[in-house]
Amino acid sequence: MRMKFGLFGMNMQPCVTPEAIAAVARAAEDAGFESFWGGEHIALPDPPTPSTPMPPRMVFVDLCVSIAFAAAHTRSLRFGTGIMIVPLRNPVVLAKQLASVDVMSGGRLIFGVGISNIEGEYNAVGMPFDHKGKRAEEAIALMKALWSMQRANFRGRFFSLDGVRAEPRPIQKPHPPIIFGGKSTYAFSRTARLGDGWFGYGLDLEAAANCIGGIRAACNKHDRNFDQVEISITPKAELSLGLAHEYAQLGVRRLIISPRARDINEMLQAVQRAGRELIGRV
Repeated sequence: MRMKFGLFGMNMQPCVTPEAIAAVARAAEDAGFESFWGGEHIALPDPPTPSTPMPPRMVFVDLCVSIAFAAAHTRSLRFGTGIMIVPLRNPVVLAKQLASVDVMSGGRLIFGVGISNIEGEYNAVGMPFDHKGKRAEEAIALMKALWSMQRANFRGRFFSLDGVRAEPRPIQKPHPPIIFGGKSTYAFSRTARLGDGWFGYGLDLEAAANCIGGIRAACNKHDRNFDQVEISITPKAELSLGLAHEYAQLGVRRLIISPRARDINEMLQAVQRAGRELIGRV
């Protein structure tokens, strides 16, 4: 099985204008990339707190908007949320948005799920900071009900609905692939029980091996075949052909490159270089 290659940075510098997003998406598709990924924070504390991973002035264009726009400029490139912070959102609204993105992209969405630990971000949108993981799991169960049931009914601790429909449904059946982030035992358990895959950002070989070991253990605990879980990694170091082979030996199936690009020209050069030196060779 050949390694899949993704590109990270769909909705952040330097891809924060329509022209840049379209140009990089087309270049990635032409270079042989399988997918294009973006991350998010809806609101960041200003001044930053100790738990804030980046400066508050950092730009994150909305992921659903970015994917729909980039999809209109490509034909086969898939699009991943890497990750989308589910507990910040109303799951009925999110189910509608993601289904619409899957339809408008022709079934090219990969739904990556994460849980922010920035309390100020939760306060900004009026969502409780406690029970984040449990609310995320329940939200996903509710969204699956809306995507698959003729008339959705759902009763949970945090969310409930009775006899409703939310059209359109996703093109991908029963739903787009769901990929979890996170490096805790809870995240590994969530992946084994509910996920189609797992995504780790900025991991060297040792950290990747440790996380994959944790996911294997969780799969054993929950009677899940590890081979059914697609492992995606963004390497910490600049990726070479030899390093890509080492990640593949760990069980990684998708390498998501995050170029250190200061402007759109450097981003395009990194995409073209990966197409020449890496894609199709691992």
